[in-house]
Amino acid sequence: MLSYNTPIPVNGQNAGPTAGMSARPPFKTVGNNGSANGVSSNDAVSGTGRHAPEEQHIWLVTGPAGCGKSTVARYLAESLHWPYIEGDEFHPPANIEKMSAGIPLTDADRWDWLTALREASIRALDQGNSGVVLTCSALKRKYRDVIRVAPYFTPNLHLHFIYLDASEEILLQRVLARQNHYMGANMVHSQFEALEPPTPAETDVIRIDVSRPADMVMADALNQVLHTIDGIQKDQSQ
Repeated sequence: MLSYNTPIPVNGQNAGPTAGMSARPPFKTVGNNGSANGVSSNDAVSGTGRHAPEEQHIWLVTGPAGCGKSTVARYLAESLHWPYIEGDEFHPPANIEKMSAGIPLTDADRWDWLTALREASIRALDQGNSGVVLTCSALKRKYRDVIRVAPYFTPNLHLHFIYLDASEEILLQRVLARQNHYMGANMVHSQFEALEPPTPAETDVIRIDVSRPADMVMADALNQVLHTIDGIQKDQSQ
């Protein structure tokens, strides 16, 4: 099961929060009321009290139960000094009750949850952050499309998905090793039955193989995030 205990070397350097960066406050967790426990030191002032950086990013870490969404997302948030939104915390009690009982969620169960995640991400960016990292299973393309609405009226906002890919067998083993989590092992199969893996047409998706050791997974994810952001910055400067 993925876990994060030590900084991961990236391109020969420590990829932790202090690698090649000035010291900043730790990442912020955004609660389901949209508030963050602090604002990064490089935020600037705007009409709402702070103004957003020129380019902003939403990184949604997605995949079925057991793929390591929270571990990867927390690592990215810590490394990039961005707020972190744990999607599971936004499920209404009725959804958690169903999942705890092994009852798969329906599309109707998910719409308000997905909308709440999208709005919480935008609120975190409105605080002046250049990016936000969130977790959400987003098993079907239409679920991902709900989040894709976020940049429609914000030209400088870029939405990206990181799809954590592994076999059902591997993820079942990881979920079985969990303790005190409402998502039971029987839910892994139901999630794979509902799963619509991202297709090549979904060009905003980065696929990460999570059958590898945790340090390789997190280093790969961070490298791809940094590469993508660098490419966008270069395009914008031309």
